[in-house]
Amino acid sequence: MSVSIDVSYKSLNKFNEELCGDKVEILKTDESSIVILADGMGSGVKANILATLTSKILGTMFLNGAGIDDCVETIAKTLPVCQVRQVAYSTFSILQIFHTGDAYLVEFDNPSCVFIRDGKLLDIPFHERTLENKTIREYRFKVQLNDCFILMSDGVIHAGVGKILNFGWTWNSMAEYAITATKETLSASRLATVLTKACNDLYMQIPGDDTTVAVVRIINRKEINLFTGPPLSKENDSKLIKEFMNGNTKKVICGGTSANIASRLLNRPLKTSLNYTDPALPPVAHMDGMDLVTEGVLTLSRTLTLLKQYVDDEIDENFFYELDQDNGGSKIAKLLIEDCTKLNMFVGKAINEAHQNPSLPFDLSIRMHLVEQIKNTVAKMGKEVTITYY
Repeated sequence: MSVSIDVSYKSLNKFNEELCGDKVEILKTDESSIVILADGMGSGVKANILATLTSKILGTMFLNGAGIDDCVETIAKTLPVCQVRQVAYSTFSILQIFHTGDAYLVEFDNPSCVFIRDGKLLDIPFHERTLENKTIREYRFKVQLNDCFILMSDGVIHAGVGKILNFGWTWNSMAEYAITATKETLSASRLATVLTKACNDLYMQIPGDDTTVAVVRIINRKEINLFTGPPLSKENDSKLIKEFMNGNTKKVICGGTSANIASRLLNRPLKTSLNYTDPALPPVAHMDGMDLVTEGVLTLSRTLTLLKQYVDDEIDENFFYELDQDNGGSKIAKLLIEDCTKLNMFVGKAINEAHQNPSLPFDLSIRMHLVEQIKNTVAKMGKEVTITYY
């Protein structure tokens, strides 16, 4: 089988620190995906530099085919030594998942990974060895569809120490909580948000340590075909619809004219809803065989705002509340964030007079600009995007 992964992470900075002392790198090669979580000693600037150095060195070496022995040796010799504790470092976890389903995990001094399969904790045997006076654990295993792996820094299991809990959130209680949360969430990003929120609550919103959760879920490939905008020439209408309807994908149409073209050529009635759930956006419509039919430019603008927020901002439970709203913009954004590994866009180039700004050159229609930005933002999320213009 060829596996796809959904990966996301979220960090809390130690209270009063500008910078996080944990660092996550997500890398993709032709045959695998690699997630590295490094936790620099201490907190603040120094920890941030140690963690950044560690994750970058490990990432670069791994990408160039170096083995873990060389990586650990390089880290041990590169990182500066702490004058007080006489140790140099940052701890780290590296998870590499190959498209074949083989996986490799190595851990050095981080809390061990939580493996969840079929709603239960999975006990994966590991092999311990010593490199450069450091004990590392190695795991080799096969992944299955719907497996979930949670890497964490020690801020997670220290959450609540001396406040709500005497000894902090132990690994076992965290793992139990994660099992329940995994059943209730669809995407890696939502699970990472739920887990860091739990840590923050245990810290009573004053984290005593940098806290990071990185979630990797094994998922099916999920493609979405999105059609927006009528073709430049009417002769291309049927070509576009034929290509848009091809394949076992979710189908989304954005735009009244686009929906009417599909309705006419597929001979399927378009039922418009009168349910204005959001006064700023036109309601969604329904057509047999389509997963979602929405208005065009206003809806895509809302979608883009949510996608950008997801990529650029610190997302929290309020973001997911917005994502769950019953309007076209949220619905498209939710599909793209939580239920998509590849987006195929079918874009007509006819210009809608209503979208024209007279001071812009004619080829910069608002729709084209939106499409381009959505493409770039979805690509930043690590998903494949194709656009075909008509």
